Amino acid sequence: MEPRPDNRADIRDFLARRRAQLTPEQVGLPTSGRRRVPGLRREEVAVLAGVSTEWYTRLEKGHISGVSEEVLDAVARTLQLSDDERIYLFDLAKAAHPSPATRRRRKAVDVPPHVQWLLDSMTLSAAFVTNARLDIVATNALARALFAQMFDSRTTSERSLPNFARYYFLDDASHDFVDDWDRAANTTVALLRAEAGRYPHDKALRELVGELSTISTEFRTRWAAHNVRIHHGGVKRFHHPDAGPLELTYQPLDLPISAREAHSLTIYTAQPGTPDEERLRLLASWTATPRPADSLRRRP
Repeated sequence: MEPRPDNRADIRDFLARRRAQLTPEQVGLPTSGRRRVPGLRREEVAVLAGVSTEWYTRLEKGHISGVSEEVLDAVARTLQLSDDERIYLFDLAKAAHPSPATRRRRKAVDVPPHVQWLLDSMTLSAAFVTNARLDIVATNALARALFAQMFDSRTTSERSLPNFARYYFLDDASHDFVDDWDRAANTTVALLRAEAGRYPHDKALRELVGELSTISTEFRTRWAAHNVRIHHGGVKRFHHPDAGPLELTYQPLDLPISAREAHSLTIYTAQPGTPDEERLRLLASWTATPRPADSLRRRP
């Protein structure tokens, strides 16, 4: 049996980085003299959280066994964690002592036909389903056309499923496709980091992170920052080679397909009455009526 991964390093790095980001002024402590290291000292965090310095030091070293929710809440408040970061801290604590059910390997599941029917019914929105590792496992025609470059990328041909993380970090063409590549890359890594906090025993996720960390300095640097993202959505801008510039609003929704694997339904749409809606409609019309490849090129 494969040994269960030890997440003490993740706990240590996360707490230490968040402590280093705070100044005494931010938590209402007086400052005196120069400091050898940035951020709060461990003993200062301990006092503010209402625990002993020895106890907090042990916690920051990754020994989270027996820690109550009240204490974790106190540490989260002291470090001024965001809602997503607080959830991540609690996930790390749970993952350190998983139940027998959560230790079981998660298996890929087929997307049920009724989910594909739902996707196909959205003719004016680009809709797709991803698993927790950000593989696209189902899509409608418009999403396939919107992300055609990713579907056709060498990062997909090698792995059979398009994956946002592999595309952003292993295919240079992604820098031209996404308007704000840095933001998209940061969000992608933060989503994977949050998932790793929930399921550090997910072998496929560990392999993905290991692959990207080995090949991509950009990914490795962002992974080490230990930023997390759970709730997300907003506006993203693309430079589509056929439809032209597109500004689209997107919203992911939890999709309970299986108790053993997390899925998300993401919908991209354009603001009504805008040139972006016209371009998205044009792209949708091309997907509905197949044409020669050269006729899909944007006209002046």
